[in-house]
Amino acid sequence: MKKVIASVLSVAMVAAIAAGCTTQPTDAPVSTTAGGSGETEAPAETEAPADTEPSETEPVSYGTGAEHVNLWSFTDEIPNMVKYYISQNPEFGEKYTFDCTIIATDGGAYQQALDAALVAGGDTAPDMYAAEAAFILKYSQGDMAQFASTYKDLGIDVDTKINDAGIAGYTIEVGSRGSDLVALGYQATGCAMIYRASIAEDVFGTSEPAEIEKIVGAGSGSWDTFFEAAEQLKAKGYAAVSGGGDIWNACEKSADTAWIVNGELNVDPKRDAYFDIAKQLKDNGWSNDTTGWTEAWYADMKGEGAQPVFAFFGPAWLINYVMIGNCGGSAAGEGTYGDWRVCAPPVGFFWGGTWVLGNKDTDNKEAVATIIEWITLDTSETGLQYLWANDKMGNGAKDTVASATVMAKSDGALDFCGGQNVFPAFIDGNKYASAKAMTQYDETINGYFTDAANQYAQGNLDRDAAMDAFKTNVTDNLSF
Repeated sequence: MKKVIASVLSVAMVAAIAAGCTTQPTDAPVSTTAGGSGETEAPAETEAPADTEPSETEPVSYGTGAEHVNLWSFTDEIPNMVKYYISQNPEFGEKYTFDCTIIATDGGAYQQALDAALVAGGDTAPDMYAAEAAFILKYSQGDMAQFASTYKDLGIDVDTKINDAGIAGYTIEVGSRGSDLVALGYQATGCAMIYRASIAEDVFGTSEPAEIEKIVGAGSGSWDTFFEAAEQLKAKGYAAVSGGGDIWNACEKSADTAWIVNGELNVDPKRDAYFDIAKQLKDNGWSNDTTGWTEAWYADMKGEGAQPVFAFFGPAWLINYVMIGNCGGSAAGEGTYGDWRVCAPPVGFFWGGTWVLGNKDTDNKEAVATIIEWITLDTSETGLQYLWANDKMGNGAKDTVASATVMAKSDGALDFCGGQNVFPAFIDGNKYASAKAMTQYDETINGYFTDAANQYAQGNLDRDAAMDAFKTNVTDNLSF
């Protein structure tokens, strides 16, 4: 695969938020140069819409070498990492040229183009490519997994480096095809509870993370204690969360069984419970009944909603690329800036992420292995993970990464969180997160399910009718 320059389509995926959130999606609005872990689960209630008008940009290549490496991605985040690596390792750039194809995920455009290129093979096929959480299983374990090289076949000492780096377990689960690792992420998107210190002091008499964890049942795997706290919050005029969608990701990703079991649709009890949780939150006044990625949701981050909101649930990118830009200020005392703290959540889950894969047919294994290892497994202070966690590459934030080893030696203090070092809470969040119940159909099924749950919560359908509507949508539109 020694193709010269590939075309680049839209790199703008950020919606109403200031800088880059996870992709947000299509995971969230994301800046294409920062915070790019995202998902593109647009149908789900907490996902942000992607741009609807992709714009074509100039082709991008980095390096001057005679050996051409095709890199495909859905934002310019990974291409910019390659650009940085080459700037620090000029001899690498003298040997290789990385030709970057960037196609936005809108309407499945990236997946469609990537699939066609992988199937076609030859000089135009990608040597290295990215997939986000919403569709990674398709490329690591599902319909397109046969094209991914194992990391071992690329020449990476996987077992030793994973152990030394302390890579978050769920990222390995997602990126494994059987016993072989074929993909890893660089960000860690295990989630924490992000709460208002002033509200905690008013209602519970403390804002210390260790104490708040006890009050909300952190790590319990249950929402019962949190909902007891929600009643206390309500009594003082506060909403526990902004909307039902803030808890959906936890219900979805904490399931013990997948949507598809033995070829049949399966509704895990933890996902089924979301129907009742969504309705409880609305009926009991524990939320402001907002929808994610809307002005009402952002208003709650500023403290300007119908009721002041106690907590949001999410990974570090939710803070860095969404909440900071929507808190109404940029220094303590302005809006809610500085009033937030972070602790472990009641239920563990992850949200978003980008995984990196190599093509089994690449002619440039050495180049692909070098970049993949630097991005995902290098724990030195010149490795991508350390640079990313400590905002040394201009990504605009101290972001959480997949390596617990790197996180432990990095500075996670955030003024937005009152100077708290937030990394320990997110390390715990990574430990609690699991990918055991994922399938390649999750993006679509999740959308149908949250739509049905919302219909029930709003009183438009009774529970049975809403569940029947969900199942009908799945069986009518998916084959598995």
